[in-house]
Amino acid sequence: MIKKDGISALDVLTSGPVIPVIVVSNPDHAVPLAQALLAGGIKVLEITLRTTTALEAIQRIREKVPKILVGAGTILSGQDLHAAAEAGASFAISPGLIPSLLAAAYQESIPLIPGVATASELMMAREANLTELKFFPAQAAGGVEILQSLYGPFPQIKFCATGGITLQNYREYLALKNVACVGGSWLVPSEKIAQEDWSAITGLAQEAVTEVAKSS
Repeated sequence: MIKKDGISALDVLTSGPVIPVIVVSNPDHAVPLAQALLAGGIKVLEITLRTTTALEAIQRIREKVPKILVGAGTILSGQDLHAAAEAGASFAISPGLIPSLLAAAYQESIPLIPGVATASELMMAREANLTELKFFPAQAAGGVEILQSLYGPFPQIKFCATGGITLQNYREYLALKNVACVGGSWLVPSEKIAQEDWSAITGLAQEAVTEVAKSS
């Protein structure tokens, strides 16, 4: 599903092995946070629609940090998807997949990466010609073992594994054939954002990117 900006869901999943999942409470933090992550080698980030400032944060990052792909997470409805596209998000991620959201995705200008957790949900996604998906909640749904099991019947599916991904386990997920990237919040600790400790966040990003490069 390639959209008008020329960006596909596969582009998003293959632009970087680690996607920070970010809750922005203060829109003034959006740009310096994105710049700190970019300086650490991060090329894609997700702003969750869990705060009233999320859409403004997306808009600011799109305008001020154009070298980074900024997407909207926690998309729960067609209205959320439209609002994210209007704010300038390059992609959207949802925790699940429902018919109304899928219908809206075909009308909007940005690719949707919906969440799945079971084989039945995977089959629904395949029926809709979706092959790039979010596996959520990764750890709670069975973690590395279930993803290994799903590879057999669904070798064409590529996942962004999210939910319970940490500094301690993210490399295990990235070693799987069907995992293109992982999403996690450990790169953007809330206390570091509140303290505006951007150098610390750059350091965490650099560490993650370097460790992936070593193991690849």
